[in-house]
Amino acid sequence: MRVVFMGTPDFALFSLKALVEAGEDVAGVVTQPDKPKGRGYALLPPPVKVYAEERGIPVFQPATLKNGAFDETLQKLAPDVIVVAAYGKILPASVLHMPPYGCVNVHGSLLPRYRGAAPMQRAILDGCAETGVTTMLMDEGLDTGDMLLTRVVPIGENDTFEDVHDRLGAAGAALLLETLRGLADGSVKPHKQPETGASYAAKIEKADCELDFAAPARAVHDRIRALSPVPLAFTHTPDGRLLKVWKSRVGTRKAEGKTPGTVVALDGAVTVACGEGTVDLLGLLPEGKGRMNAVDYINGRRLSVGDVLR
Repeated sequence: MRVVFMGTPDFALFSLKALVEAGEDVAGVVTQPDKPKGRGYALLPPPVKVYAEERGIPVFQPATLKNGAFDETLQKLAPDVIVVAAYGKILPASVLHMPPYGCVNVHGSLLPRYRGAAPMQRAILDGCAETGVTTMLMDEGLDTGDMLLTRVVPIGENDTFEDVHDRLGAAGAALLLETLRGLADGSVKPHKQPETGASYAAKIEKADCELDFAAPARAVHDRIRALSPVPLAFTHTPDGRLLKVWKSRVGTRKAEGKTPGTVVALDGAVTVACGEGTVDLLGLLPEGKGRMNAVDYINGRRLSVGDVLR
């Protein structure tokens, strides 16, 4: 098939690489405009753009797809199918209905669960032992189109967002190739999403990142790993300074009667009392500092047993 690819971040790069390495005819790549980043606000190109340009694939970065603004360009590219993976813009009906085989989306969940912007993080936050990837034919709803193929992917008890992201990216890329082959030979047929079990994975906001040590230790650990390596869960030290956490585990120490948030031990980890059990903070990012392991943080005498994180 002749493919136009729409995607922006690293998750999309898995699928684009798979298409190119499989020898698919990628006529063009559509991605978000470059965005300023860092103190100097230098424009940073999306990973998909960098990869495509290195391979001589035409790249397009329209500011909008609304009102047919990009339709003429797309028509000239004449795609048989448009593949979409974490593009970041809503596709209008004129684009959705343009290619003969439609717009195939690679979504990081087992639909209809976790429709929306942050399916991977929400699955980890909810303590799921597995998630997966779905290929679907896009419609005008939010991840409500007909499903094509799915693949289950396990989530380990200490897996971070980065771990799950990369595992799902690889699984999605393989599933995409299988989906395109099946659409071409007629062996893959779209089917409606079930009405039951649908849920929405809202974008991660700052409020999602604040640690509540009154929750069970498992829930605190799940929040930390769901937000690592970015944007990172956070708390505050007794002096009010921000303390972000990038690695943790469920602790084994007892802390009955301790106020949630109380530091109960500083022995290779910052062990904190929770509503149930304890959590060991293993990787920390203090305000104004770089990332460090718990031992280095403890050696800096930044906390004492009995201090309360809030």
